[in-house]
Amino acid sequence: MTNMSNIYKNKRENANQPNPVDIYVGNRLRQRRMLMGLSQKQMANELGVTFQQVQKYENGVNRISASRLWDISKILKAPIEFFFDGMDEEIRNQSPMMLHNGGLSANNYKADLLNDPMMKPEAIKLVKAYASIDDKKISHQLLDLMVALSAGNH
Repeated sequence: MTNMSNIYKNKRENANQPNPVDIYVGNRLRQRRMLMGLSQKQMANELGVTFQQVQKYENGVNRISASRLWDISKILKAPIEFFFDGMDEEIRNQSPMMLHNGGLSANNYKADLLNDPMMKPEAIKLVKAYASIDDKKISHQLLDLMVALSAGNH
């Protein structure tokens, strides 16, 4: 069986350097932390890690696990997607999956994303806004309007 990390390292030119996706997420962490007026030490105390660990997260040297990102998002009062918003295609293409030849190819993955209407930021925003409508009559009228408008585009 092939070792996925070896395949990943062989695909990247600078395998000893942090992954650009991790760097991007770390930069977004730093940006939000600073906007919230927290020092690295304060952030570290909230997370239960050293300030050096926060530095490593912010520089992309250490990857942020899903559970740690969840905690960070709660501390910084930011949705998870905040840490990925604005990431350009060149950076996205450096993720391990996009670099790996087996499984879903980068082109297929990109095509799948383009074809999935729920991957559009507007769709997520629309669903959140719709779900926040308390009046069922208004929400049904809005749904009927959206269906009618979309029928004219087919």
